[in-house]
Amino acid sequence: MPIKNFILTALLIFSTAGTSFSQIKSIDIDALVSMMEGSFSSGEQSKNDSDYFDIRLEMKRIWPERTDGKWLYVEQAVASSLDKPYRQRVYQVKSTYEGRFESIVYTINDPLRFAGVWKEEDPLSELTPDSLTLRNGCTVTLTLMEKGVYEGGTEGDYCESDLRGARYATSEVKITGDGIISWDRGFDAEGNQVWGAEKGGYVFLRVKN
Repeated sequence: MPIKNFILTALLIFSTAGTSFSQIKSIDIDALVSMMEGSFSSGEQSKNDSDYFDIRLEMKRIWPERTDGKWLYVEQAVASSLDKPYRQRVYQVKSTYEGRFESIVYTINDPLRFAGVWKEEDPLSELTPDSLTLRNGCTVTLTLMEKGVYEGGTEGDYCESDLRGARYATSEVKITGDGIISWDRGFDAEGNQVWGAEKGGYVFLRVKN
């Protein structure tokens, strides 16, 4: 972890002394969302291991005026086809109890019309949460670990998927000050993996905030 991120984490920990539980939760979730927001690339991993593609991940804060959690627009695309992202989602990040968070996943109707909106100052301003579709069972639960690292994933086989013959999908996530490790996999009814990386998650390094 870069020294500036270590110092920031330490300051956040010590500054919580004497604050209320609700204030601590607010500090923790703000730290989490600030680590999630930004531009990320798996380009370095793809150079070192041909089993991984060069993927670009964009996360941009949306609807900052809302009080029902922190909202993010998420876009993933192969580096050679940035104008045609293969995944576009909206995440609603909420505190559940001390050190625990939920990233609730939503899909967007006709998502390609919004490709690239993460570059805008106020993306998805014309949409509201009631225009989104909840992905039942696909919520990622995150826990604040030591040194300001957040780890977690989906639970069980409740996140339905029909991609490439899958019945359900799983996600494992680790978020640090340097980037995000994300391991998404699909499994058939017998529990055989049918899509996703086989050796481990994609390593998305931060390229800018």
